[in-house]
Amino acid sequence: MITGGNNFVSSAPVFSNDAKKLLVCTGNTVSIFSTDTGMLVTELEGHTDLVTSVVVVPVAANARKFMCYCWTSSRDSTICYWDFAAPELVKKIKVQLPIVSMVIPHISSLSADSSEKLSNLYAFVSVEDINKPADQRKALRGQIQIYNLTNSRRVGGLLAETRRPELISMSSSGEFIGIKNKQKIYTWRIPTKEFKYDDIRRIKLHHTKKFNTLAFHPSERIIAGGDVTGRILIWRGFGKRNLSETSRKLSAGRTNNEEGNPGVRGNDDADSCSTWHWHPEAVHILFFSSDGAYLYSGGKEGVLVVWQLDTGKKRFKPRLGSPLLYYTHSPDPSLSCISCADNSIHLIKMPSMAIVKSIGGIKLPFSFPDMHKRPSSDFAFDYSSGLVALRTSDHCIQFFSLFENFEVSQVQVCERNFQPVDDPMVFVALMSLSGDGSMMSTVEVRLPEEGLGDLITLKFWARGSRVGEYNLVTVIYEPHSYAEVSALAFRSGYRMAVSTSLGGEFKVWLYYSDKQKDHQKSGWRCQSVGSYKKMPMTAAAFSADGSVLAVAAETVVTLWDPDKNALVAVIGDTFTPITTISFAGKSDYIVTLSQGSNPQLAVWDLSNLSIVWSYKLRAEAVACTEDLSQFAVLVLPEVPNGPATGDQNGIILLFDVKKPVPLATWMVKKAKKGSLAFMPPDTSRQHTDVEDADGSGIPLLVYINGDHEYIIFDPHKGQIPEISRNSH
Repeated sequence: MITGGNNFVSSAPVFSNDAKKLLVCTGNTVSIFSTDTGMLVTELEGHTDLVTSVVVVPVAANARKFMCYCWTSSRDSTICYWDFAAPELVKKIKVQLPIVSMVIPHISSLSADSSEKLSNLYAFVSVEDINKPADQRKALRGQIQIYNLTNSRRVGGLLAETRRPELISMSSSGEFIGIKNKQKIYTWRIPTKEFKYDDIRRIKLHHTKKFNTLAFHPSERIIAGGDVTGRILIWRGFGKRNLSETSRKLSAGRTNNEEGNPGVRGNDDADSCSTWHWHPEAVHILFFSSDGAYLYSGGKEGVLVVWQLDTGKKRFKPRLGSPLLYYTHSPDPSLSCISCADNSIHLIKMPSMAIVKSIGGIKLPFSFPDMHKRPSSDFAFDYSSGLVALRTSDHCIQFFSLFENFEVSQVQVCERNFQPVDDPMVFVALMSLSGDGSMMSTVEVRLPEEGLGDLITLKFWARGSRVGEYNLVTVIYEPHSYAEVSALAFRSGYRMAVSTSLGGEFKVWLYYSDKQKDHQKSGWRCQSVGSYKKMPMTAAAFSADGSVLAVAAETVVTLWDPDKNALVAVIGDTFTPITTISFAGKSDYIVTLSQGSNPQLAVWDLSNLSIVWSYKLRAEAVACTEDLSQFAVLVLPEVPNGPATGDQNGIILLFDVKKPVPLATWMVKKAKKGSLAFMPPDTSRQHTDVEDADGSGIPLLVYINGDHEYIIFDPHKGQIPEISRNSH
């Protein structure tokens, strides 16, 4: 089987010591990319749950090319030590609780090639106490614990307990670590010489708003905290009164005042506190420049703000097109990276902040208006090229290679600047691809502002000279007279498409090319309009040979001759409106899905216009083979206490259209908003185990879950060896 679609931005990435590689947490693995090419080099496989942190072990400059070690933490409750040049798992430490974050103070002074015994190597981990009830409001499920990595044992008690696990930040020197906890920042000073748990001291700083992130100055006692309202607080001289026992006794009972400690609240241990404000929403990233002269901040608006630390003056870097999540320094001062919410990592040239390379994963799910709350697939498939197309939050269609697990291209659909902080007033509502990927259609919706300006636009596109490249051919405004477009479909082997409308009609569109005297005129135009008893049209599909057009008129399926626009037959009478129609390969059967209070999966025989069998199932998606009379359906089990959630598990059922007993079943995770497709095997890859003895390729089944992670497998084999995504 083949897996892909991992989230690249669940945690902050880390550079190797020579800055030639970038280690990225991707699900249960760590993916290692080349910073020169942006391509995947290898993977670290050994964790069984989400990897949450990577810490690279420093080595001497002359050993950086051949000595590559790192520590990783995971929600599988383990800490692992790796030789990532091999790659090879060297050591595993059991922690007992899921780890959310990990830092290793002073690791820079204990390099992997040092002859000194690493007896002072301690990991500070933020764990989640899953033994406490998650639904109990005041339960303290977050803990900060310490582990000795040399003898694999826990040290001391709990440094802190919080309502939920918090990310741990660390100063570049390793002297300080800190977490945010609601309106407070907790900072600990870690002993630099002989480690003793009792010598760890905590400093607490207060605010009136909840903190979202924090950062330490590289050389001075300055800490910055960003809150949920977009404000940045800068504490200078923090912790001076708590550095020694004597100073703590002298300062006992002392209260700050505006004269001596301007801006500092109560008895907080700091010389001063100043507040800066530019971001309209929560601050997600804060980091100081390597020389400490500047503070960088970023958030949902996708703008990086550069603050001059001494004066508070600011300047701005161009928009990166997506909310900012993490910033990572590199051992090479001219290189760094920024992780964005659209599942991309940008390698940045410093100090100009120019993007030199991007590592793009599959676009992550996002929410957008759905006026009628109808389930619709977020995916379309180019079967000839092994691509999936999906809508993005910035009005694009991303084309992603399923077999190679990388982004091929993005097509800009809406002509409007994307503002991450704005409510979406324009969005891509529907998209469809022809089976060979040569044509694409999209529907974009502009919502009314103050009751004015609403618009629905249908666009037709033609593939360019490269795979994933599309050029706009025709734009049609209000294709169904202000009624919502409910479905799009292309006719196989023809330049013909159909669009259906909740306004009670469907339209057949035909590509034309007229040769004029001095130029060629071409595009798409409406060939015919059809309707059935003025009922809303909710779904449509063409048969494999293109001779039949099936259009759902709420609870019935109408069958049409697409060339003559003649109604041939009407079948069906489902309990609730049909949302999906699919022809079962080249057979005389169609499969329909209905949603609502009485969901139904039904198989119909076109030869006698009758139902063959049906189940009361709530299905998210259905996919039919091109040649075989088989189909797969993604089913959501009924939830006793409410609607399905995004992490709900589901079942994939494989059927022959003539038999109601499944040929095979698979349990899958995160089935809500998932999708299915049958894809021809990629013959360019060396996995001949997915081909028939006669040489004809067996279609592979693609399952994409609600988080856009996917798996490709042969549905007719019990077990298939996993195909690594390493470069080859």
